[in-house]
Amino acid sequence: MAENKLRIIGVIPARYASTRFPGKVLAEICGRTMIEWVYRGAKEASLLDEVIIATDEDIVAMAASKFGARVEMTRGDHKSGTDRIGEVAECISADYYVNIQGDEPLIRGVEIDKLVKVAVDESVEMGTLAYSVASIEKDVKTIEEPSTVKVVTDKNGYALYFSRFPIPFPRSIVHAAYKVHVGIYIYRRDVLLRLCKLERTPLEIAESLEQLRALENGIRIRVLETDYRPIGVDTPLDLKRAENALRKTN
Repeated sequence: MAENKLRIIGVIPARYASTRFPGKVLAEICGRTMIEWVYRGAKEASLLDEVIIATDEDIVAMAASKFGARVEMTRGDHKSGTDRIGEVAECISADYYVNIQGDEPLIRGVEIDKLVKVAVDESVEMGTLAYSVASIEKDVKTIEEPSTVKVVTDKNGYALYFSRFPIPFPRSIVHAAYKVHVGIYIYRRDVLLRLCKLERTPLEIAESLEQLRALENGIRIRVLETDYRPIGVDTPLDLKRAENALRKTN
């Protein structure tokens, strides 16, 4: 980071009480907890000055300390990972913060570095990643699954909208292209702190997508395309898929 002298921190929000899969951040995959896989992947990023695990549960903090991670204890009433990272940002100063999902054990530092570089070079307020799917016919399960978030962008790569519904709707276009959102975010510090002071918005609540709060309040989100396809763990079945993928890559 010597070139730009900016301080950039990666934060992994780790909530133990997941609704669909309680305790999933401590679920074991190939001999390590999921949160340790995420932490190790994040530590590969050369453009992060530090990686912190933010949690409200002592059991997560104890597990993280065993593999040498820095842990920040946060309140238990946060509605989103962004809000949890905002609490960290209030006491730990940096120029940018990267939100690294605690349930994506296949994350690699190279993807984080791509997002950081573009965000810093373009001085964006907020940024994220997405990968392209050629058509709904080729990957109908991915496109129609509500847990897979879709995004549409303008010609300059800024998000117009995120949805759990397939967008754009292919009313007259047989081979509509889709972008699938990858839940990694980078925020400029002032934007993150402002975002966390805003009330939850109608679209955010309706779709249960925290990034819509930013769009509804005029915060622009740069969407960088990537080839990385994450395996987010929301169920025990997802855990098995992630385990199989990790065995192939390790």
